[in-house]
Amino acid sequence: MRKLLAAVLTVTLAVSAPLAALAGSASLVLDARTGKVLAAENADTLNHPASLTKMMTIYLTFEALKRGKIAWDTPIAVSKYAAARPPTKLGVKAGGTITVREAVYGMIVKSANDAASAMAEKLGGSESGFARMMTAKARQLGMSRTVFVNASGLPDSSQVTTARDMSTLAIALMKNYPNEYRLFSVASFNFRGRIVRGHNNLMYRYQGMDGIKTGYTNASGFNLVSAVKDGNRRVVGVVLGGRTARSRDDKMAALLDRYLGRASSSGVAGLMASVGAKESVEVASAADAPVPLNAPRSAGKAEPKNLAPKSLAANSLAYADDAVVPLDRPAAMDEILAAGKAPKTSAEKADGNWQIQISAAPSADAARALLAQAQSEGGAPLVSASPYTEAVGQGANKIYRARFVGFASKDAAESACDALKQRSYDCMLLPDHG
Repeated sequence: MRKLLAAVLTVTLAVSAPLAALAGSASLVLDARTGKVLAAENADTLNHPASLTKMMTIYLTFEALKRGKIAWDTPIAVSKYAAARPPTKLGVKAGGTITVREAVYGMIVKSANDAASAMAEKLGGSESGFARMMTAKARQLGMSRTVFVNASGLPDSSQVTTARDMSTLAIALMKNYPNEYRLFSVASFNFRGRIVRGHNNLMYRYQGMDGIKTGYTNASGFNLVSAVKDGNRRVVGVVLGGRTARSRDDKMAALLDRYLGRASSSGVAGLMASVGAKESVEVASAADAPVPLNAPRSAGKAEPKNLAPKSLAANSLAYADDAVVPLDRPAAMDEILAAGKAPKTSAEKADGNWQIQISAAPSADAARALLAQAQSEGGAPLVSASPYTEAVGQGANKIYRARFVGFASKDAAESACDALKQRSYDCMLLPDHG
């Protein structure tokens, strides 16, 4: 009797407990023309979307543009709340404005959290109000298990999705807004005199891939939604919960290599409607096409799709071996300064090695992840530098400085800083033990 009661209690608790998102491995490859699932692993398991959330924020922005509620040059006010969103962000101060065009490029290329929040407040009155609009739109598109609570994908235990739902959203973007969708292939843009570069490394090296979004938080792991076109074949791939950016990209490349050739190659030109959509699909007209800030990535010699992921990686942007490379930098230098946690910079030691500090993060792993990505993007000036993390503060206020050490001269350290600043990193020059 006791065993029976225990079993009943266990089932009752399982049914009544709220659904929990698991940052576990999940993937799906979908034939975008027929809707056939070509491969799936835990496709309906709940996971946190991280910055994949911005796909829906951008979808609703495209919808508002089409309906005439906003135009590409409409100014968007940046509130104190939006400006305070943690990086990655465009860094516009509270009280400033950005255009809709800048917000869209910021969300696509830089995954800018301040741009997402500002857009949410413009379209929804508040970010929470906009999140309700996002969830309602998800249901209309057939995303039955997705719940949005913010516009950016910043961590929240209640914000959940699945690989299947993310494939549905990707299809909706391509189907409903084909002209605007092309913006997802942009690798960089000029934001007020500063070149802002993207992080979707696999897209820049996989032939036929034209989008669409990466994402990362500690809770979600490394996420990626990709779309590839090969002749009449069109597939969407989703990978959630990757352990590193490299392993996530390699898994996506392997899935696409294996299943792209199994997609339909019939002469049908259109894409399938959103899976399980509760409303008719509207297709944007050519007149709705946006005016880009700059041309998409230049067409170069892409790697053949039948190469194994390791071969693909040989011609990619450099990765640090087994490095965890997050998309969203956890903290920026201006926030550290505001918190009074910045290291000293005034005393220079003539006989010491020089250091640079690029940011800080809430955990040592996140700081190391940031350093790995910065070193992979910084080029020759950072080749001989040593990544270094340092804990500052206590309890909830503890942060981990992300530094490179071992520069033999001030000039060498400044050269490294200049290289990183050109790639939109913050950088502070420090004497040894500064």
